[in-house]
Amino acid sequence: MTPDELNDALDAMQTAAGEEADRRPGLIEIQSDAWVDGLANMPVAKPKTIVDGIRIRDIKVAVSAGVVSRVLPRAEAGERGQPYRDLASRT
Repeated sequence: MTPDELNDALDAMQTAAGEEADRRPGLIEIQSDAWVDGLANMPVAKPKTIVDGIRIRDIKVAVSAGVVSRVLPRAEAGERGQPYRDLASRT
C-alpha cells in the first residue's frame, strides 16, 4: 500500500460512512514491510497521550508482519483503534 492508496482508502471510507460513526475509519493495519518501505515516511502527529500511539491523519496505526495492509471501520477495530478521533485532512 502506498501513501496515496492509504489516503484514498481513508477518504473513501469516511465518505461512505456519512453520519454513521461505526463505519468511519477506526484503525489502519499495516504490514511491516509496507511500513518500512514508505508508509513510515508519511506525516504523523505527535502523540497527545501515551495511549495515542502512531497515528496517520489522526487514525491509530497497528504495524505487524502478520496482517494485510488495510483500513478497518470503527465497528471492526473495536478497542484497538481507541481513542477514536475524526479523520484529519490530507497534508
